[in-house]
Amino acid sequence: MNPQPDSDLPEIASAIPHRGPMLLVDEVVSLDESSIVCRKTFSQDEFFFQGHYPGFPLTPGVILCECAAQTGAILLSGKVSADEGIPVLTKMDKVRFKEIVYPGQTIEIACQLDDQLANAFYLTAKVTCQGKTAARLSFVCTIANPGNN
Repeated sequence: MNPQPDSDLPEIASAIPHRGPMLLVDEVVSLDESSIVCRKTFSQDEFFFQGHYPGFPLTPGVILCECAAQTGAILLSGKVSADEGIPVLTKMDKVRFKEIVYPGQTIEIACQLDDQLANAFYLTAKVTCQGKTAARLSFVCTIANPGNN
């Protein structure tokens, strides 16, 4: 089971619809109008370590990107009501992976809201592990209404 501070679970669950095993944020460290910092500790038994890679497990880059997107969605939950819809990742750009993240390590995700045009939110994120940059990316989220499929 992933270590998750009990005090943050309701805050995260009320902000984004993600649930295990795809909930990839354990804790909100800080939050203001245009930025947020979250943490995630990867347990040895995360579903993706089984096949990535057997005998040499490491966190897939796409999972680091998803951690950033979920962190951004938590930030945006303060700007968009649940009635309006949920933030959905629609674009990633300038994705760079710098360091490998292993099972048992904790990442910190810093996300910044750079701009908003209508229902499109432009964000940048930096994922660090043990003080080193593991990933950087820019991404866009738009608001999707699950009732309008």
